[in-house]
Amino acid sequence: MMRFINLMAVAALFILSAGCNLSNNKTTINNMDSVKKTNPVYSNTDTEKITIADTEWKKILPEDVYEIARQKGTERAFTGKYWDAFDTGIYYCAACGNPLFASNGKFESSCGWPSFFEPITKGSIIYAPDNSYGMKRTEVMCGRCKAHLGHVFEDGPPPTGLRYCINSVILDFEKAKDAEKKFNNDSAK
Repeated sequence: MMRFINLMAVAALFILSAGCNLSNNKTTINNMDSVKKTNPVYSNTDTEKITIADTEWKKILPEDVYEIARQKGTERAFTGKYWDAFDTGIYYCAACGNPLFASNGKFESSCGWPSFFEPITKGSIIYAPDNSYGMKRTEVMCGRCKAHLGHVFEDGPPPTGLRYCINSVILDFEKAKDAEKKFNNDSAK
């Protein structure tokens, strides 16, 4: 019996570390600007809920973003562009531009994915039970477009005790200095 439990633990660890429906993280930070320009639903300010068919999402999103957002994939641990990034700014949904997390809610969890202890607003994230792969977890999705982001666990730091474990591929980040510069340029027009 103990050997069976050990094998199950190893299998669960493999699934968590290798990821399910692995993404190879092809969308680079530099590529996100062109992706945003060709995505008709991308907006950092629009709060309207988005309900479009997955066939349309497949046309709009890069392959790796589609795989995570619509197919509920997972990138491999320690491979994403934001797992160890700690610049000041805002993290947005790469599928629709919805603000998800502020950098002051991010922490180092050593799990290999970006980790946050709270979303930027209560409505920016929605939740669903996820019992796949024999695990009992809570899936987190974008509150605007329902893109799969990752999962939330109850092993995070104070003040919430939560750890939002999020795929880098589904995040778009704007540094605070860049956002301020963009705002000032737009205001001058």
